[in-house]
Amino acid sequence: MAIKPVKNGWQVDFKVAGRGSRRYKRVFPTKGECERFQRYTIAQYETDSGAKPWLEKPQDNRRLSELSELWYQNHGQYLRDSKRTYNKLKATIERLGNPAGSKLTAADFIRYRSTRSQEGITPKTLNNELGYLSAVLSALAKTEEITFPNPLTSVDRLKIVEHELAFLTDDQITELLTETRKADNPHVTLISKVCLSTGCRWGEAEGLTVQRVRHNRVIFTDTKSGRNRAVPISESLYRELLDHSTLTAGNRIFSGSISSFRRSLNRTTIELPKGQASHVLRHTFASHFMINGGNILTLQKVLGHSDIKMTMRYAHLTPDHLQEAVRLNPLAQKKGEP
Repeated sequence: MAIKPVKNGWQVDFKVAGRGSRRYKRVFPTKGECERFQRYTIAQYETDSGAKPWLEKPQDNRRLSELSELWYQNHGQYLRDSKRTYNKLKATIERLGNPAGSKLTAADFIRYRSTRSQEGITPKTLNNELGYLSAVLSALAKTEEITFPNPLTSVDRLKIVEHELAFLTDDQITELLTETRKADNPHVTLISKVCLSTGCRWGEAEGLTVQRVRHNRVIFTDTKSGRNRAVPISESLYRELLDHSTLTAGNRIFSGSISSFRRSLNRTTIELPKGQASHVLRHTFASHFMINGGNILTLQKVLGHSDIKMTMRYAHLTPDHLQEAVRLNPLAQKKGEP
């Protein structure tokens, strides 16, 4: 490219995109006109070829903490359990070093996850951390609050080994209820019976009100899935709940009783996997339901599972589950045992 004086003014001589591109050679009265023509011609070429530099946005250097706060204000605060999720998200971001969102890579998160795993953090917790952060970036990208793509979409979740769900035998149920009757809390036994009769979570039973016990049914609201569900109960349990409701003031039938339940459980001979205290009542209902010939789809509705995969954890307990293995194995086909 060159601009130089000539006999009748100034000459500009340039190619719009370097070697191999079109060459322009013009003469203008002034040097300034040469410069303006050169800039205009190159800009016009870039526009025609698809380049639109005026539309390019500056790099987004907002850190993950800023983006998570933006997400919470615009999206997250409307979700169930929003405060708890937001606090876990902030803790994850802090451990990551709070980088700029646009500079976070899949490799960064995988290295972070590897370190956490070596510290003994469970795969389920690590999957939750990935899910929370990825959901934030996807939500912001969807509403065009960020222009860079979510780098975590390429990170696979860790596979979780399926653990056996513990449930109580008939004798253990009797032992547990015997201990709860000795508790200083008047609610713990009946809450336990509601959980064993309906498969509800402890908090769902504990939160029952008089209005939610109607016509031999209990109605659970504010559930984990966000859906209300009604579960039939026996006449005797229904009457017991109505009579018990007179013990508390207001609409609530029960008051907080989980600590009393745990103390009662600790007094029994029952040994459970870590983290399965009151939840064993829900597992016990589901397990006995299937052992006694219940339908898996009915169980899904009773438990309130939004995904049948959760309910299928109990499918192996059905009386006829894989019974064909007895009839069709190679030894069963022989006339006599070797």
